Amino acid sequence: MKAKLLFVLTLANFVLLVFSLSQTRVAAAAGAQAPVLRGRALEIVDDQGRVRSTLTVIPADPRAGYPETVLLRLIDSKGRPSVKIATTEDGSALGLGGESDPTGISMMARGTGTSIKLTNKDGHEQIYKP
Repeated sequence: MKAKLLFVLTLANFVLLVFSLSQTRVAAAAGAQAPVLRGRALEIVDDQGRVRSTLTVIPADPRAGYPETVLLRLIDSKGRPSVKIATTEDGSALGLGGESDPTGISMMARGTGTSIKLTNKDGHEQIYKP
Protein backbone atom coordinates (compact mmCIF):
# COMPACT_ATOMS: atom_id res chain seq x y z
CA MET A 1 0.00 0.00 0.00
CA LYS A 2 2.76 2.48 0.98
CA ALA A 3 4.84 1.56 -2.08
CA LYS A 4 1.85 2.14 -4.35
CA LEU A 5 1.17 5.57 -2.77
CA LEU A 6 4.84 6.58 -3.10
CA PHE A 7 4.83 5.48 -6.74
CA VAL A 8 1.71 7.54 -7.50
CA LEU A 9 3.13 10.63 -5.74
CA THR A 10 6.46 10.27 -7.53
CA LEU A 11 4.69 9.93 -10.88
CA ALA A 12 2.53 12.98 -10.13
CA ASN A 13 5.62 15.02 -9.21
CA PHE A 14 7.34 13.92 -12.41
CA VAL A 15 4.32 14.94 -14.51
CA LEU A 16 4.22 18.34 -12.77
CA LEU A 17 7.96 18.81 -13.36
CA VAL A 18 7.66 18.01 -17.07
CA PHE A 19 4.69 20.36 -17.37
CA SER A 20 6.54 23.17 -15.57
CA LEU A 21 9.63 22.82 -17.74
CA SER A 22 7.57 22.78 -20.92
CA GLN A 23 5.89 26.06 -19.94
CA THR A 24 9.07 28.12 -19.49
CA ARG A 25 9.41 30.93 -21.98
CA VAL A 26 12.09 33.48 -22.67
CA ALA A 27 11.07 36.80 -21.15
CA ALA A 28 11.63 38.91 -24.22
CA ALA A 29 8.99 41.10 -25.72
CA ALA A 30 9.78 41.97 -29.32
CA GLY A 31 9.16 45.65 -29.87
CA ALA A 32 7.48 46.13 -26.49
CA GLN A 33 8.59 48.79 -24.05
CA ALA A 34 10.32 47.52 -20.91
CA PRO A 35 8.41 48.01 -17.64
CA VAL A 36 9.37 50.74 -15.20
CA LEU A 37 11.56 49.76 -12.27
CA ARG A 38 10.41 51.59 -9.14
CA GLY A 39 11.90 51.69 -5.70
CA ARG A 40 13.49 53.85 -3.02
CA ALA A 41 17.08 52.99 -3.95
CA LEU A 42 19.05 51.10 -6.58
CA GLU A 43 22.34 49.24 -6.15
CA ILE A 44 24.46 47.71 -8.90
CA VAL A 45 26.90 45.02 -7.81
CA ASP A 46 29.87 43.38 -9.54
CA ASP A 47 30.54 39.65 -9.98
CA GLN A 48 31.93 39.45 -6.43
CA GLY A 49 28.78 41.00 -4.94
CA ARG A 50 30.44 44.33 -4.11
CA VAL A 51 28.26 47.42 -4.52
CA ARG A 52 29.68 49.46 -7.42
CA SER A 53 26.92 52.02 -7.93
CA THR A 54 24.02 53.40 -5.90
CA LEU A 55 21.13 55.70 -6.66
CA THR A 56 19.44 56.91 -3.50
CA VAL A 57 16.82 59.45 -2.44
CA ILE A 58 17.95 60.89 0.89
CA PRO A 59 15.18 62.54 2.94
CA ALA A 60 15.51 66.14 4.07
CA ASP A 61 16.94 66.90 7.50
CA PRO A 62 15.64 70.38 8.40
CA ARG A 63 17.49 70.40 11.77
CA ALA A 64 20.84 70.10 9.96
CA GLY A 65 19.75 72.32 7.06
CA TYR A 66 19.93 69.54 4.44
CA PRO A 67 17.25 69.46 1.72
CA GLU A 68 15.97 66.23 0.17
CA THR A 69 18.71 64.91 -2.11
CA VAL A 70 18.92 62.45 -4.98
CA LEU A 71 22.45 60.99 -4.99
CA LEU A 72 24.23 58.85 -7.59
CA ARG A 73 27.50 57.24 -6.49
CA LEU A 74 29.93 55.33 -8.71
CA ILE A 75 32.19 53.22 -6.52
CA ASP A 76 35.65 51.86 -7.36
CA SER A 77 36.81 48.28 -6.75
CA LYS A 78 38.16 49.29 -3.31
CA GLY A 79 34.72 50.48 -2.15
CA ARG A 80 35.46 54.20 -2.46
CA PRO A 81 32.84 56.42 -4.13
CA SER A 82 34.88 58.15 -6.85
CA VAL A 83 32.02 59.91 -8.62
CA LYS A 84 29.10 61.57 -6.85
CA ILE A 85 26.31 63.46 -8.55
CA ALA A 86 23.63 65.05 -6.38
CA THR A 87 20.59 67.21 -6.92
CA THR A 88 18.42 69.09 -4.44
CA GLU A 89 15.60 71.61 -4.62
CA ASP A 90 18.10 74.48 -4.66
CA GLY A 91 20.85 73.11 -6.90
CA SER A 92 23.25 70.32 -7.70
CA ALA A 93 26.79 69.08 -7.11
CA LEU A 94 29.40 66.92 -8.80
CA GLY A 95 32.27 65.32 -6.94
CA LEU A 96 35.18 63.50 -8.59
CA GLY A 97 37.62 61.65 -6.34
CA GLY A 98 41.24 60.89 -7.06
CA GLU A 99 43.26 57.82 -6.12
CA SER A 100 43.62 58.85 -2.48
CA ASP A 101 41.71 61.04 -0.01
CA PRO A 102 41.33 63.96 -0.06
CA THR A 103 42.32 64.32 -3.74
CA GLY A 104 39.35 65.47 -5.78
CA ILE A 105 37.23 68.05 -7.52
CA SER A 106 33.96 69.39 -6.20
CA MET A 107 31.65 71.53 -8.33
CA MET A 108 28.53 73.05 -6.83
CA ALA A 109 25.65 75.17 -8.04
CA ARG A 110 23.31 75.95 -5.13
CA GLY A 111 20.90 78.79 -4.93
CA THR A 112 22.39 81.67 -6.88
CA GLY A 113 26.03 80.71 -6.28
CA THR A 114 28.54 78.41 -7.93
CA SER A 115 31.97 77.13 -6.94
CA ILE A 116 34.71 74.71 -7.91
CA LYS A 117 37.03 73.29 -5.27
CA LEU A 118 40.23 71.43 -6.18
CA THR A 119 42.01 69.43 -3.48
CA ASN A 120 45.36 67.65 -3.86
CA LYS A 121 46.63 64.64 -1.90
CA ASP A 122 48.28 66.92 0.71
CA GLY A 123 44.92 68.55 1.48
CA HIS A 124 45.83 71.84 -0.20
CA GLU A 125 42.63 73.42 -1.57
CA GLN A 126 42.02 75.93 -4.32
CA ILE A 127 38.49 77.33 -4.49
CA TYR A 128 37.14 79.20 -7.51
CA LYS A 129 34.03 81.36 -7.25
CA PRO A 130 32.86 83.74 -9.95
